[in-house]
Amino acid sequence: MTHIAIIGAGIIGAAIAYELSLIKGLKITLIDEKIPASGATGAALGVLMAIISHKTKGRGWKLRQTSLQRYESLIPELETLTGEIIPVNRQGILMLRFAEDSLEGWEKLRHIRQSQGYELAILDRQQLGQQYPQINLNNNRIMGAIYSPQDRQIHPTLLTQALVKGASINGVNCQFGVKVQNILSTALNDSKKRHCYQIQTTESNLDIDKLVIAAGLGSTPLTEALSQKLDIRPVLGQALQVRLDQPLGNVAFQPVITGDDVHIVPQNKGEYWIGATVEFPNTIGEIISQPELLEKVRQQAINFCPELEKAEIIQTWFGKRPRPEGEPAPIIRELPGYDNIILATGHYRNGILLAPATALAIRDHLLKN
Repeated sequence: MTHIAIIGAGIIGAAIAYELSLIKGLKITLIDEKIPASGATGAALGVLMAIISHKTKGRGWKLRQTSLQRYESLIPELETLTGEIIPVNRQGILMLRFAEDSLEGWEKLRHIRQSQGYELAILDRQQLGQQYPQINLNNNRIMGAIYSPQDRQIHPTLLTQALVKGASINGVNCQFGVKVQNILSTALNDSKKRHCYQIQTTESNLDIDKLVIAAGLGSTPLTEALSQKLDIRPVLGQALQVRLDQPLGNVAFQPVITGDDVHIVPQNKGEYWIGATVEFPNTIGEIISQPELLEKVRQQAINFCPELEKAEIIQTWFGKRPRPEGEPAPIIRELPGYDNIILATGHYRNGILLAPATALAIRDHLLKN
């Protein structure tokens, strides 16, 4: 029986473990030194900007399209298997259009999406005001909006927990609170590559046939120990949750609202997530959260929807996103110098969006090799 180990139980590792658990004849171990979704996943907002993205071809679009398609079957599949409810906002994404934005570019994107079988609605100021009274049309930058009904938002932590639970039900050995201490490999006689054969952890030694590294920022020290260091750097993001006495606009219609890279994400009973900042390390590599940047994001959200000025701040949080340096995100490929280690990491700000497609890509690679 082929034994596949996966290091990292964020959304990427959990999705890979679940997809592989659907294949008979595999032994799968999922390892993380913390509980699932403790890193970048737990700090994400779960906004799936696929159709409204300007990516229309190539790898970037194919990953988005594959993920959207898989999510439509994955969510009910997981809910049936696990008995868990996974919160999904199926009311789409409203992206504000500003004076400096090209209307021609959006019309071109709408035409492309129609040819691909997707919808985009371009709203002028009057239509925006009629349909979304919460939007501040006194803001002269706001010229209208683009509405994408088929894009989604999903709760990252609850989704990851459901993936882990589903994988475990299907026989995956989940080991959390376990730290990888060493990865052993041997040189192959017939090539210049090495073969990883054992993972040594604080709990046990695991003899393996294949290894998937899906550890986000933790992928850098793991690959450095294998003499193939990935340069993945942290980008900090802060967000907050607020509560209003009643929901913004139409109570029965609560899409995600986004503009200037600020997201207003509806939750239950008049609650909203607002985020997120984008904070890079300083010149000596330190990354420290700056409360004033989170306040700036909050003020931008208020500028879009003035009623948010009255909202009570319930909580704030932050997380570090894994951003590859020197190659595009995400990293989905073999680790150079090894015949049985594959990377699924460095998704930066699109981990939740691209998790299903990443898992399917890893599955297909492992089945072919």
